Amino acid sequence: MEMPGRFPFPYTPYRIQEQFMEALYGALEAGRVGIFESPTGTGKSLSLICGALSWLRDWEEKRRQEEERLLALGAGGQDAPSPQQARPGSADAAGQPDWVTAFVQKKEERDMVNRLKEEQIRRKKREDRLEKIQHNVQLKYAAKRKRCEEDEARRLLQLSKEALSQGAGESALDQLDHNEEELILAEYESDDEKKMVSGLEEDDDLEEEHVTKIYYCSRTHSQLSQFVHEVQKSPFGKNIRLVSLGSRQNLCVNEEVRRLGALQLINDRCMEMQKNKHEKKSSEENEGKKRRVSRAMCPFYSFEQMQFLRDEVLVEVKDIEQLVSLGRETKACPYYGSRFAIPAAQLVVLPYQMLLHEPTRNAAGIKLKDQVVIIDEAHNLIDTITCIHSAEVSGSQLCCAHSQLSQYMERYRKHLKAKNLMYIKQILYLLEQFVAMLGGNVNQNPGCQAVSETGTVLKSINDFLFQSQTDNINLFKVQRYCEKSLISRKLLGFVERYGGSASAVKTSKEKQKLAGLQDFLLTLQRGSDKEGTPQSPPVEAEHNQLQTSSPLMQIEGFLSALTNANQDGRVILNRQGTVGHSSLKFLLLNPAVHFAKVVEECRAVIIAGGTMQPVADFREQLLCRAGVDPARIVEFSCGHVIPPENILPIILCSGPSNQQLEFTYQTRDLPQMMDETGRILSNLCNVIPGGVVCFFPSYEYEKQVYGHWEKTGLLSRLASKKKIFQEPKKANQVEQVLVEYAKCIKCCSQTGGQMTGALLLSVVGGKMSEGINFSDDLGRCVIMVGMPYPNIRSPELQEKMTWLDKTMPRAAGQAPSRVLIENLCMKAVNQSIGRAIRHQKDFASILLLDHRYTRPAIFNKLPQWIRERTQVKPAFGSAFAELRKFHRGKLDAL
Repeated sequence: MEMPGRFPFPYTPYRIQEQFMEALYGALEAGRVGIFESPTGTGKSLSLICGALSWLRDWEEKRRQEEERLLALGAGGQDAPSPQQARPGSADAAGQPDWVTAFVQKKEERDMVNRLKEEQIRRKKREDRLEKIQHNVQLKYAAKRKRCEEDEARRLLQLSKEALSQGAGESALDQLDHNEEELILAEYESDDEKKMVSGLEEDDDLEEEHVTKIYYCSRTHSQLSQFVHEVQKSPFGKNIRLVSLGSRQNLCVNEEVRRLGALQLINDRCMEMQKNKHEKKSSEENEGKKRRVSRAMCPFYSFEQMQFLRDEVLVEVKDIEQLVSLGRETKACPYYGSRFAIPAAQLVVLPYQMLLHEPTRNAAGIKLKDQVVIIDEAHNLIDTITCIHSAEVSGSQLCCAHSQLSQYMERYRKHLKAKNLMYIKQILYLLEQFVAMLGGNVNQNPGCQAVSETGTVLKSINDFLFQSQTDNINLFKVQRYCEKSLISRKLLGFVERYGGSASAVKTSKEKQKLAGLQDFLLTLQRGSDKEGTPQSPPVEAEHNQLQTSSPLMQIEGFLSALTNANQDGRVILNRQGTVGHSSLKFLLLNPAVHFAKVVEECRAVIIAGGTMQPVADFREQLLCRAGVDPARIVEFSCGHVIPPENILPIILCSGPSNQQLEFTYQTRDLPQMMDETGRILSNLCNVIPGGVVCFFPSYEYEKQVYGHWEKTGLLSRLASKKKIFQEPKKANQVEQVLVEYAKCIKCCSQTGGQMTGALLLSVVGGKMSEGINFSDDLGRCVIMVGMPYPNIRSPELQEKMTWLDKTMPRAAGQAPSRVLIENLCMKAVNQSIGRAIRHQKDFASILLLDHRYTRPAIFNKLPQWIRERTQVKPAFGSAFAELRKFHRGKLDAL
């Protein structure tokens, strides 16, 4: 397929945008796996949209022409073009007579023509339907009127049912309170792999084949919304079929369910409602039981309304907020309605989790076979996959879940089927053994049980299961049981019912048990308060936590993680002080196993980001280990749109008093190193206008340096030039600090005077090192103090390093573990220094305070557009002169 001479674009693109789109188009056409880097401010989103959708447009046109050619051949009776006339008695290379080969060829071609005809009819039907909706406003009003009529009919029916049920007497289950039967587990019939019934098989349209499409995923909800807005503004905005997918937490319009708050609770409640909906027909004859229908079934899960919502979504591009508004207006579930739009959609926008986690992907109906996947903001892709597939549970959670489940089993033993009891006993046994592995007893308060041998131990999955004596239990079956029976949801309902008050329970024996449950849960929650700060009200806070999450939900994730292959992960036993503070964690070592299916099934995969350097991690740890042929991998990195004179990156090797700058763990705590850092900042604040953002390797070191400056008086010297702000640890305080920081800079620039702006002390890997733009005056200089190497004493990192050294070859004479450490460090540096320079006319200086940045292995891992312009300054004097000249020149130009 020939590349277009010019890509549709909302304005005249920069040359680097054209290069990006050309490289992207070529990668998609050739079926490559691409690593694409385009710095922030270079219009990466628009380049992705216009490059990828241009390819999709051309691909669809090419395929349509091919279909027409084949159909024309079929219609003309030329459906069996044979290279040679079949001669009686002759045979082909396989020994088959020629007439047999010709017959088989004819049949295959006839089948293909018939299939193409069916596809064409389906496509025409869909296009006609969407065209009608787009242009026929009356149709929308008719649908709305019909909805109102149905709502009224439902309301009257409900009133009639309630009137009939009054006086009929309660037919609650034997010995159970009113409506308590909804807490009982339904009979679990089989361990077989059954396909989940969607409840929507009544419509053939939903079975349509998936058209060739592009799956675009990013990290956060706001990034996805931003991308959709860019699509709306692009030349493709009017005629592209786009659907935005999200979690139930973002898309649910049922207020009763939304109020549950926690994602897991919303998921379980929604699934329970679907189950009730599908079981409604079979249970209608048993209507003697009094049920609160409005609570048991979701009014928004209407097949007809979700069909209407699906078509509305495909007709016009909508982001998540617009989708939710449409769901409320049409009284249709946006979560399921958007999923039904996937087969016909050309562009599907979704969060990382939904694409990278296979069970979630399958549940959403996402089919990757021969499709295109674009993963944006992918600099943390390896960590994201690792995080999605790792899980941790505390001793408190294990004991709490055991207590809740034991009480539940005792309460409802007579009403549970044998298979339910069998699985509950298996789960209880697993919990008991897991607590024993932490050195505790599941029947005692974990907060009061001291652990005899503290420390961290790592075990392979097989060793952990063997030593905990749980290797004889089929975890796959237990996991499936938890998923299908919704046991964690039932258990939460039970705790919600009896955790607060035991008065509803009939027998005195049960009163004691459930009062005991209430007290025990409270002591467990108190015991699990890791902070131990006396000023916080632990009872109330932890009780609220109890209301919004179930420990068994967390444990299900851990059980699921244990089903990974033995060589791909480790179980970390972290024994700390008490059993309650101890934990079990599954650590995924090989994220490639979960990415392999994505690259294997897809036609092409594009991993994109503003800062992808160093790319070796993606290539070696992820792609090659996932089985991607190195010849299939293509790398593209473009420069920045800003002119070279708008950026001044400097590596500074020594400070004003000639102290060599080397911030190792051994030297960075020395008073002279902290003094030198203060002197550098003090000098810079005299000549740099606006905002200066200074990144430290950790919160602890930033706090230590700040305290030292306070004692020596350096802080007051700094504060006389710029108001000092510190990055808060709590995420909910970040916004306020940023607002005050920006306000101070604006005020200083307007009023003049001695104060020249603000100094923001931030932390690498903190809230401000990613996703926040310090454009223009907010970030005229970014300073990096030292090199933010990860803590190599961390048992998890040590295990990862050992695993890499065992499983990967040495690169350029370096051990893979050493390369990992350097790459983690430089990824963090690149993310932080990329906070400045956000558009074409922006300018900033970047200062790297450590002579080790000059080492070739480190220096070459800086982004190309920064590396090309970096100056190395052995002494502070020349660096200071260069910085002063740069900022004065820019101020004069303004």
